[in-house]
Amino acid sequence: MKMVKSLLVAAGLALAPAVAFGQAAAPEPVAAPAAAPVVAPAPAAAAPVAKAADAAKAEKVAAPAPTVIDAEYGQPHAGEIGLQKQVTVLGERAAWMHNAVLMPLMVIISLFVLALMLWIVVRFRRRANPVPSTTTHNLVIEYIWTFVPILILAGVAIPSISLLAAQFKPAPDNAITLKVIGNQWNWTYEYPDHGIEMTANMLKEKGGNDPAGEGQRVRTEADGPRLLAVDERVVLPVGRPIKVLVTASDVIHSWAVPAFWFKLDGVPGRINEKTLTIDKPGVYFGQCSELCGVRHGFMPIAVEAVPEAQFNQWVKSKGGKLPGEEAAAPAAATPAAPAAAPAPAAAPAK
Repeated sequence: MKMVKSLLVAAGLALAPAVAFGQAAAPEPVAAPAAAPVVAPAPAAAAPVAKAADAAKAEKVAAPAPTVIDAEYGQPHAGEIGLQKQVTVLGERAAWMHNAVLMPLMVIISLFVLALMLWIVVRFRRRANPVPSTTTHNLVIEYIWTFVPILILAGVAIPSISLLAAQFKPAPDNAITLKVIGNQWNWTYEYPDHGIEMTANMLKEKGGNDPAGEGQRVRTEADGPRLLAVDERVVLPVGRPIKVLVTASDVIHSWAVPAFWFKLDGVPGRINEKTLTIDKPGVYFGQCSELCGVRHGFMPIAVEAVPEAQFNQWVKSKGGKLPGEEAAAPAAATPAAPAAAPAPAAAPAK
């Protein structure tokens, strides 16, 4: 009996480690790390708005009312023999030079020479002077007729050269550029600063030898005098320097407006430049002043000088742009960075 108890105790002791190992608590399963939340991409930014220039072109701006023509300025008059009234600083200066310096000087010299010739005819005629003089030299007279003309020419040359230099003085930085192109037989005008181009043709009459065709606009008194009115006027601001570039597409033309004291040849393959500043609003007419072909006399010029605000309105009505009005394209929206994924949970210690 003691032996049986000993065997049972030994068997129990032998099986105890296995039972203890089998009854050990299983480790709790480690939780899988939470999946990073999926971040939806940010909605695309709204399309950038159209540029200001495109919006201005799309917007219809009414053209300003045409300037009423003042018959006293900018056009020829019947029986007129003097210069047209000038509306530029250079024109007024040149007109003063012509009226106050050159014309009196020419009249005085002409009358002096005429009087001298009459005196010689009367004083030295054969009946009054039967014995001719044998005088061959007179130093006083030679000094006079040598140095007096030199002084006269110097007195005329100094203001003349100054005036000539002023007419071709380079345009300032704030000048508006007008490019004039002479064609057979009309004028093409470009405004490089404003993106405008147009062609001006003479307006025809209702009747006459060369009447207006069907659908063509007929000249009216509001357009200007006969042979001077055009269907597209050059519009320029008052008080603003204008850099005028003149060229031609076929033969030599000449863009001339007498009230501006302006005349500049347009030569094919060459660009001539001159600066102009208009002081008085109004409508001023001119013509091609270079023989350019059979219709040379039918290339009129009409310039409408207006205040700068009205000029800007005219530019908009033509679909042009004002310098500096283009807005820079808005920067593309930067997509939002996705949120950082949370760090996975740490596994518990065993």
